[in-house]
Amino acid sequence: MQKAFEEFIDQHLPFIKGKKLLLAISGGLDSVVLAWLCHGLNLEFSLAHCNFNLRGEESGDDEAFVMELAENLDLEVFVQNFDTVEYANQNRRSIQMAARELRYTWLKELAAQLKFDYIITAHHADDNLETFLINFLRGTGLNGLTGIPLMNDNIVRPLLPFAREDILSFAKSQNIPWREDSSNSTRKYLRNKLRHDVIPILKEINPQLLDCFHDTLDNLKDTADIVEESLNAVAKRAIVSIDEGGVTYKISEFKKVNNPKAYLFEMFKNFGFAEWNDVLNLLDAETGKYVISETHKLLKHREFLILSELETSIPKIELQTLDITEGKIATAIGTITFEKVQEKKNNTSKVIYVDANKLQDPVTIRLWRNGDIFYPLGLQGKKKVSKYLKDEKLLPAEKENTFVLTANNEIIWVVGRRADDRFKVTDKTESILKISIL
Repeated sequence: MQKAFEEFIDQHLPFIKGKKLLLAISGGLDSVVLAWLCHGLNLEFSLAHCNFNLRGEESGDDEAFVMELAENLDLEVFVQNFDTVEYANQNRRSIQMAARELRYTWLKELAAQLKFDYIITAHHADDNLETFLINFLRGTGLNGLTGIPLMNDNIVRPLLPFAREDILSFAKSQNIPWREDSSNSTRKYLRNKLRHDVIPILKEINPQLLDCFHDTLDNLKDTADIVEESLNAVAKRAIVSIDEGGVTYKISEFKKVNNPKAYLFEMFKNFGFAEWNDVLNLLDAETGKYVISETHKLLKHREFLILSELETSIPKIELQTLDITEGKIATAIGTITFEKVQEKKNNTSKVIYVDANKLQDPVTIRLWRNGDIFYPLGLQGKKKVSKYLKDEKLLPAEKENTFVLTANNEIIWVVGRRADDRFKVTDKTESILKISIL
């Protein structure tokens, strides 16, 4: 296997030679064999071990084993302890998902901090088959059926073409010791059920299962390349803009394709959406309709779909009373400054000039409300704020985060947009007040 491993590195991963590598090691069969194989090739690598503290003394013994292995191979070793149960509870994750997140976050931080070129893990062909079956059983798109990538960012998996059986045979032939994880024998987790109960039957039916699976993956990856090419072409035509408010797509481009639902799925599958019929229905929905996931919102706005993150940076305060004599006041949308000046200049989106003697207490700032009315500067008559914002063709997120500055319940300024004509500076103005927001 050492020779086969070297040939695979030379053919598919020659760039890791001479690079600084960080090998993720549990103490189990796969990662220990990977360490010995890398050592046999004289690769420059260090070990990184996560102690998840999930199996009592076993976890401590695993750590001690890795420390001893590092000493025997004369390798640098890094160890990190985690309270995995607490992390899982706080973040509402399964234990397996919590351990995975903790592991990869630490490995990436360690690699960046100490300037390792690549992180190498011991995923192998059987892991790949298990992942394929898990995704298949849970429901997935084409990409979920193309298996574990050989390389993903700076993470490399040099054991991916090798079967667990080959790895075990090599370890026994070389008298390489390793640690057995007792949790691998339980049927509690889906992966273990597949490993112990399902895959052995599949291999009995087809002894060449892994070879056939490898060929199937190659075919699926070729198909995925075609799909990605088509998807990129549609995305290029559909995307109108990308800015702080999100990504805006033309609905008409989705309606032109033969299967809009398939394109919507591929375009938005990484943002947590699950109800794909609801996403499809947005194409013909009324303006303002939307679908949300745990992290994102997909909104129908006129002839567009707008993808944005759910997080809102502006607090939804009801009302804040301002004492303009303080000069500078921190608010939900920035610092507002009130300053007496001798002359008026042009209003901007950040600065307006008003007649100070027309302001009556209380002065407040708040989110606009349905029913609000103001007299837009430069226009005749009054107008509902809701109608003004609609005429300005603001996105729904912009409307939701529009504030008004008021004096004695009369709007002075639709902040950042239009001042009120009733408070404008005229020839009769005796005291000019400059109001600005930063």
